[in-house]
Amino acid sequence: MEKKKFSKIEKSEYDQKTLEIRRVTRVVAGGKRMSFRAAVLLGDKKGKVAVGLAKGADVSQAIDKAVSDAKKHFVKVSIFDGTIRHNVLGKFKASKVIIKPAVKGRGIVAGGAVREVLFLAGYNNVSAKIVGTSTNQINNAQATLNALSHLKSV
Repeated sequence: MEKKKFSKIEKSEYDQKTLEIRRVTRVVAGGKRMSFRAAVLLGDKKGKVAVGLAKGADVSQAIDKAVSDAKKHFVKVSIFDGTIRHNVLGKFKASKVIIKPAVKGRGIVAGGAVREVLFLAGYNNVSAKIVGTSTNQINNAQATLNALSHLKSV
């Protein structure tokens, strides 16, 4: 009897979190065409984080394309003792996010997409608040990346 050899699946150097999957349609002459839109967060928990957004014919294709998009848009953030050095405000479209340093042992105090971005970036003790009225997770994630990119590397 012949043994089958299984190929090893590569372990990515980045952790991945699917933020959102939506079914979207566009109207064409024959009716409606459906596709899927995926928003994916990538991070290495050492100071690199990105958001990718893409559409595909099926869910897996959309996620793969979103991961590929995220790999092109990494943001390098500075981590100081598990937190940030000072308060920072980030804005993207209608979303506003305030991020503040927290004392050791506090953890990540944030909601929704902001928490996921901070976790994948590698922060341990941070407090954040979504100030804007937007509930759009993608815009809140982008606002968080905007805020983190304002921090200077030391």
